Amino acid sequence: MTRSMVEDVWPLSPLQEGLLFHATFDEEGPDVYTVQSAHAVNGPLEAGRLRAAWQTLVTRHAALRACFRRVSGARMVQVIAREVELPWQEADLSGLAPDDAEAEAGRLADAERARRFDLATAPLLRVLLIRLGAGRHRMVVTSHHILMDGWSMPIVLTELSA
Repeated sequence: MTRSMVEDVWPLSPLQEGLLFHATFDEEGPDVYTVQSAHAVNGPLEAGRLRAAWQTLVTRHAALRACFRRVSGARMVQVIAREVELPWQEADLSGLAPDDAEAEAGRLADAERARRFDLATAPLLRVLLIRLGAGRHRMVVTSHHILMDGWSMPIVLTELSA
């Protein structure tokens, strides 16, 4: 990331220092600090508008554009990227039988949760929108706990809904 791509550099909070230590201690296997939530979205949905709303949130909130970099020795900082594109995927399972669609949606969500984040690359958030049928979607939000916790996610989702 070049200087022109950096908006700001912030120190780590003590909690972030601990999370970063544990998340990078063992880089093999699953990262237990990968957090995921799935949300039913029923009714008419324009996926492009939902994606744009998510991108607006990432653009508006610097903390959602944070990544974590070593500056010297063991000293780490949060680097706030000036611009990032939210990783977004869509899957259409509407052609499957309902039980098969549910099983495949679970498999896709599990695969997202198993995919580790590179903590040095923003954003530490991604969204998978699964179409299950006419007017039935599941929005799977995967993030790293160092970015957002259980208190922050409802605030983000409330703002997204607005």
